Amino acid sequence: MLLTVFSVQAANKNDSTEFKGHWILQVQGGVSHTVGEAAFGELISPAAAISFGYQFTPVWGLRAGLSGWQGKGAVVYPEQTYKFNYLQGNVDVMVDIVSIFDGYRAKRLFNPYLFAGIGVAGGLNNDEAAEIPTLQTGENSLLWDDLITPVGRFGIGLDIRLCRAVYFNLEVNANMLSDRFNSKKGDVLDWQLHGLAGLTFKFGTAKAKAAEPAPAQFTPTPAPEPEPVPEPAPAPEPAVEEPEVVEPQIVPAEDVLENIYFLIGKSVIRDCEKAKLESVVKAINENENNTVTVTGYADAETGSAERNMELSKERAENVAKALMDAGISEDRIKVEYKGSTVNPYEKPEQNRVAICVVKCFIYE
Repeated sequence: MLLTVFSVQAANKNDSTEFKGHWILQVQGGVSHTVGEAAFGELISPAAAISFGYQFTPVWGLRAGLSGWQGKGAVVYPEQTYKFNYLQGNVDVMVDIVSIFDGYRAKRLFNPYLFAGIGVAGGLNNDEAAEIPTLQTGENSLLWDDLITPVGRFGIGLDIRLCRAVYFNLEVNANMLSDRFNSKKGDVLDWQLHGLAGLTFKFGTAKAKAAEPAPAQFTPTPAPEPEPVPEPAPAPEPAVEEPEVVEPQIVPAEDVLENIYFLIGKSVIRDCEKAKLESVVKAINENENNTVTVTGYADAETGSAERNMELSKERAENVAKALMDAGISEDRIKVEYKGSTVNPYEKPEQNRVAICVVKCFIYE
């Protein structure tokens, strides 16, 4: 925490001012825990405190306060907790931790402090303890009606600056009281722990000085320099003619034709025909403008017209799919099918075919 505090203060070196003694008012609320023979949460009770003090130097201060509200105790057999009220007055010596090392700064954001003190506590309303049988007759009983006990205490706190006179406060402290505090014998002392939050008000603090402006620097006016003599204008450079860029022209080239033959009544591409497909793929890839038209046929001497139309469609589509599987995009392939209505060749086996025509282009 101290490393964080020092790093924040390093950015505020301009907020230093002469320290001025001032009054302090703290209002706090939170919880207390009376150490005893029960689970931690079962011995939690409310607590409040109000303190008034004076900060004599950047490091040392003194405060007097009233605190209290409720304490708790517990017995083991039978397992039972009981509560009572108390009021405590104390005087604490306070030490500002960061001011020891970094001096006083009016705008410091985090202000941790240590404190130690003494006081007197009074107990009252101990009726619940008086009703417990083991505290009425047990040898460990220190039952009381009204209690006065000295107190020793110490703790740590943190003031977080909200504005010049108001700080958000967090504090934890430990209080050492008489063994009678929780109405039963135990160790030499009874302990009560406090966790508090609240506000700290500071009255009469000095305002931070604004950073003083730097003194004006006197700079003598230099003697005027002689006016430069203009140099003759350079001769214009000869114009360089940019070569004319001739865009290449796309012109048609000789088409590539491949016939993919099929067995009678079949549309499956045979292995012996796949070399022709590779030739078609190569021709298409020679120019990004090349496209292919695949037209399927069936011979008229076999099958019905409807079956032949379906067969020619399957042949053309299977060839197109093979081209796409080889990396040719679909938008560069056109599929047609004629059935047996058109036979491009005389022999029937030649008409069981898908004809691939690659439309080719070249650049000139």
